[in-house]
Amino acid sequence: FTAVIRRDGDWWIGWVEEIPGVNSQGTTKDELISNLREALADAIEMNREDAKAAAGEGFEEIAMKL
Repeated sequence: FTAVIRRDGDWWIGWVEEIPGVNSQGTTKDELISNLREALADAIEMNREDAKAAAGEGFEEIAMKL
């Protein structure tokens, strides 16, 4: 994944390019990166749960690579 980050006054702010809605902020660059990782992990887990709920029973999971 790729993050776009910048300093904004006293804050660092950032967005994960590939996943809409995954963004965060921090008072330091390291804190921002940690917060973005956590937000990304949370978003991926939530998307997994949503996909399984939408598929209902009898679904099959397959691994995919780009």
